[in-house]
Amino acid sequence: MSKGKRIGLVAHDARKADLQDWVKINESKLAGHQLVATGTTGTLLMKACPSLKIGCLKSGPLGGDQQLGAMIADGKLDILFFFIDPMTNQPHDVDIKALTRMSTVYNIVLAMTRSTADFVINSPLFADETYAPTKTDYESYVHRLVPSDVH
Repeated sequence: MSKGKRIGLVAHDARKADLQDWVKINESKLAGHQLVATGTTGTLLMKACPSLKIGCLKSGPLGGDQQLGAMIADGKLDILFFFIDPMTNQPHDVDIKALTRMSTVYNIVLAMTRSTADFVINSPLFADETYAPTKTDYESYVHRLVPSDVH
């Protein structure tokens, strides 16, 4: 993981203001990193912090969550700040679960609460250009024996 991290930013509707506030507070720490966000979240963050360059994907329910998941699978995302709303059902809940699963499978940093996000961005590892996360070995899973046709 290089000093310039590749960071995803996402927030459910009820948490967008919270993420905006958090990004404003941490604007100087986020500057210099490659930032990408789902569409609506990214648009709001760029208005709140015009000094930050944020790449916008599609809106989460229209595929933005899946685009982030693909970035994770392709090794193109190091950290995901995803402020979720645990009190509201989301129509694209399966996409959200897939995104959090991909973060776990590929062992990237996932902060889903503001407190966790604060710990991550204030960690010495956030600025560390030599940090290399441990990769999980799924080789045995991929090459597991599959029983022959069962009759």
